Order: sequence, then structure tokens, then C-alpha cells
Amino acid sequence: MNYQNLSLRRCLSAVAVLVCFPVLAATVSAADIDGRVFEMRTYHTNDGKLDALHSRFRDHTVPLFEKHGMTNIGYWVPKEGDGNTLVYLMAYPNREARDTSWKAFMDDPDWKAAYTASTADGKLVKKVDSVFLKPTAWSPAVTVAKKGPLRLFELRQYTTNEGKLDDLHARFRDHTIDLFGKHGMTNLWYFEVLPGQKEDALPAATTLIYFLAHADDAARTASFDAFRDDPKWSAARDASEADGKILIKDGVQSTLLVPTDYSPMK
Repeated sequence: MNYQNLSLRRCLSAVAVLVCFPVLAATVSAADIDGRVFEMRTYHTNDGKLDALHSRFRDHTVPLFEKHGMTNIGYWVPKEGDGNTLVYLMAYPNREARDTSWKAFMDDPDWKAAYTASTADGKLVKKVDSVFLKPTAWSPAVTVAKKGPLRLFELRQYTTNEGKLDDLHARFRDHTIDLFGKHGMTNLWYFEVLPGQKEDALPAATTLIYFLAHADDAARTASFDAFRDDPKWSAARDASEADGKILIKDGVQSTLLVPTDYSPMK
């Protein structure tokens, strides 16, 4: 058997499927294509040190991340809070690449010099929270919009009852994300938590994390009011919870975020 010819025929067949059946090809999810690992990192600074941390990221950290093969997605501060918090999202080819990149970054003389200079009057960061993520099978592609008007971002975290995460995914996939779009919200990214993280990480079996974008506060309020009043949402919610509540009590956390001046995602 001529395996070279067989491989060629298989490739041509695959191309034919994509050309002749574009709708079928379009059903391939972003998660199927995007095998990257994402990391959401939250820095809690010592009092009065957030501006110094911004300077270090703007002038040193962000370009050094890129130098060592990491992809900067977005950097934000909470719209309301203690003024000591930075949230950012990174992408890596895989976990091994992530560890390799971070080691190279930490060993970089430019980073060591920037760190030493920035902490001459005391350490900037008190605590770092980290969670590893992957896009859900139905998430929009994780891309970065670098141009356009400044937007208000929203980080939302849902905690389900045991065994209900698949039901939540189905409700978002089949109903919620379309209704969000209908009512003027921009669906950015939807993530599952990767299992096997440190003990204080978010539980993979019961957590959904996603990002939305709004024009501003007023637009967000109007959009969510219209969404909640939509009969299609009420019907989808009731049908999805016929066998019990999906979310635990107080199972939705929302944080409004404002992009930093050095954030790729605006």
C-alpha cells in the first residue's frame, strides 16, 4: 500500500469536507481549535503600592512576558474595591510551556533589575491568587480586541451544586449566551477550571468563569434588566431546573473591571 498517496487522499478529503460543508466546519468549537492553557492571576498589593505595580508591569513585566513566550490577554482593576487589586489573564501553549516561560522570566536579568528597583521602598505585592483555565466547548474564541472605545468588563463566577455543572453549561450554550447578545452584552470568554491545582484553587467540578463587556454601567444595567425580563430566559431557567437548582445559594459573584492603560484588551 502506498501510504503517501493514502495520506494525500485523506488530506484532500478533509479539505473537501471544509469546502463543501462550511456549516459543518463552523460547528467546530473554539475549544477544539484553541488548546492553550489560560491563567487568571490576581495580585493584592500592599497599601499604596498599586501605582508602583502598574509602573512595573507597564515598563517591564508585560514586554518581558511576551519576550519569554507568554501571551498577554488583558489587565484590569476592579471598578470598586480597596484600590490594591490587579487582575490579569495570560495564555500559554500548555502547562509545561507555562512553567518554562515563567522560569525564564524569573531568571531574566532585566526582570531581576526591575524587581529590585521597584521594591527599594518595600515589596509591592502581598498575595497572588492563580487559577488555570481552559475555554468551554461553546466559548467564543479567545482573541484580543486592541482597538475601539474603552469598555466596562465584567468577571462573573458561578458555583453550582454538585453534579450540576453540565446542566449550567447546557443552559449557557443553548440559551444564555444568545440572550446576552440579544440584549446588548458582548460575550467574551467562558472558562472551565482545570483540575489538579493547588488546594485553595477554585473547584473544577462546580465552577464556571466568564467575561462580558458592556459599553458602560448604564448599558450593563439596561441589558441585564431586559435579559431577566425576557420570557425566553424564564422558560430556559425553569426547564433547566426542573430537577433541582443548578446554582448554590449566592452562587454568582460579579466583579466590574476597568482595563489598565497597558492592557492589550480594551
